[in-house]
Amino acid sequence: MNDWPEGWSGDNRGSGYGRGSASARPESARVMRQVRRGTPPPGPGPSAPPYGAGVPQQPSYTDGQGHGGDGYDSGYNTGQVYGGGGGQGPGRQVRDRPAPNWRRRIKWTAITVVTVLVVTTVGTYFWADSKLNREVDLSKVIERPGAGEGTNYLIVGSDSREGMTDEQKKDLHTGSAEGKRTDSMMILHTGDNGATLISLPRDSDVEIPSFVGSESGKKYPGTGRHTKLNAAYAEDGPELLVRTIEHNTGLRLDHYVEIGFAGFANIVDAVGGVEMDIPQDIKDKKSGADFKKGKQTLNGEEALAFVRTRYALAGSDLDRTKNQQKFLSALASQVATPSTVLNPFKLYPTMGAGLDSLIVDKDMGLFDLASMFWAMKNVSGGEGTSMNMPISGSVGGNLKWDDAKVKKLVEELKNDEKVTVSGN
Repeated sequence: MNDWPEGWSGDNRGSGYGRGSASARPESARVMRQVRRGTPPPGPGPSAPPYGAGVPQQPSYTDGQGHGGDGYDSGYNTGQVYGGGGGQGPGRQVRDRPAPNWRRRIKWTAITVVTVLVVTTVGTYFWADSKLNREVDLSKVIERPGAGEGTNYLIVGSDSREGMTDEQKKDLHTGSAEGKRTDSMMILHTGDNGATLISLPRDSDVEIPSFVGSESGKKYPGTGRHTKLNAAYAEDGPELLVRTIEHNTGLRLDHYVEIGFAGFANIVDAVGGVEMDIPQDIKDKKSGADFKKGKQTLNGEEALAFVRTRYALAGSDLDRTKNQQKFLSALASQVATPSTVLNPFKLYPTMGAGLDSLIVDKDMGLFDLASMFWAMKNVSGGEGTSMNMPISGSVGGNLKWDDAKVKKLVEELKNDEKVTVSGN
């Protein structure tokens, strides 16, 4: 005897259920009748205990619209599946991801890059500006000539050994003399007609004029005393040197730049050396120079020996100043190359080495310094003129300037004209 509810007997499940259909027309979706679990309807005779007796009753199934009753519809035939919610799977609605807005991305990337560049540039400027040693006060210089066209820099190489160890003094062959003296002096004129670099031999015969002491503030009257040009620096420093050059030339000097032995060597090493074409074999025990003729790259120690060489040259101080001009122009060209300017691993060490060792006037700015280096680079590239101050002979062992030529040269510089005067 079958004790299961009638609806579960094999022959009463509905026509064709599980057996296919004889009809040519496909079977339509059926609605599975809802099964309610509970007490079976009463019937004649004894019956089995109600199905699920003693088990907590479960809620009745309802159709897909939330309605109860005999018509069970899970929504299966409409493409709905159980579980709802997001995610991917059969029958689920998938939202397309929006295409990236490339114009917006490019815009913000550009803004970010520009911001970083601006912040870096501004930071670098203030860092570099803070490292300049503005120690020279040109306002202390009295009786100055009138300003002319263009800009005039006085560039001084001193033999200062300040901050050098005994080992460095030995390696660089500088000796251990106290104080400092001018080892080289040049006037660089920049203007619309190119740059002109003029060396002033340190043995030049000049008159020491009246001046105001840079430390004491006391005025010292001129006595007509003549001496070597480098003695002016030794007596009262940069301010008296500027005063003496302006008095003896009539040319106003707008800026002052000085570098010592150690700083010079450090700059050369920071840029990776400077290539030079040595004009002749040079061997000088005093400067430490030992070079063969031809092109070669000089490191800091070798460069300092080269620019200080004097006794190994036939022309003595005049040939020495020409070598100094060539080297400084080559150094400026090396510093101004893209391989240095665009390479932070070279640029920052070079700026650090150079700015730490430079002494400038109080009105000197970074743009003035950059203009000076650029003008020296042009001299090296053949776009400017380099020369010695015109010499007419000697007096008392000092080199005497050619007064007529010097006057003409100064007029051309003051008017920012093309220089026609030739030097020694």
